[in-house]
Amino acid sequence: MTQPKTTKLEAGAAFPTFEVPKIGGGTLKVGGTDAGWTLLIVYRGKHCGRCKNYLNKLEKTYSKWEDAGFSVKCISADPIEKVNDDIAKFGWTFDIGYDLQEAEMRAMGLYVSDPLSSQETDRRFAEPGIFCIRPDGTTQIIAISNGPAARPDLDELLDGMIFTIENDRPVRGEV
Repeated sequence: MTQPKTTKLEAGAAFPTFEVPKIGGGTLKVGGTDAGWTLLIVYRGKHCGRCKNYLNKLEKTYSKWEDAGFSVKCISADPIEKVNDDIAKFGWTFDIGYDLQEAEMRAMGLYVSDPLSSQETDRRFAEPGIFCIRPDGTTQIIAISNGPAARPDLDELLDGMIFTIENDRPVRGEV
């Protein structure tokens, strides 16, 4: 059966609201209104070396994001066992959700891929997506890729977001 095409989120649109199970228990709520800004990183999963490098860089800047008023959330389609393996190996301390479903991937406008082999992974997964979500639940930054090699530099993104917040800059790209 052919899957429906993904509809891309528009700049300034309300981010879709959903929940995924969270490492450590409970759920990780995504979208909707929040007390502050949110940095959401959707990563491909345990099979992706570039994702691990990116999340290791995030760990190094995590406290700076929090100091800037951001809630940091990461999610993937991986099952809990794979996420726990990576946390044990890399020591990530930010919130991580797992078992992201294809419908949620598509609602976020992400590209979805089938594994190249059973050694890669056993399920469809989302290609990378980085979102900065305003406290009112709308999108400020949407950075999606159809492959693992293109992602925004986290230091540059943080610097830009601090400028955006301090200068009350509007959402761009709405025309």
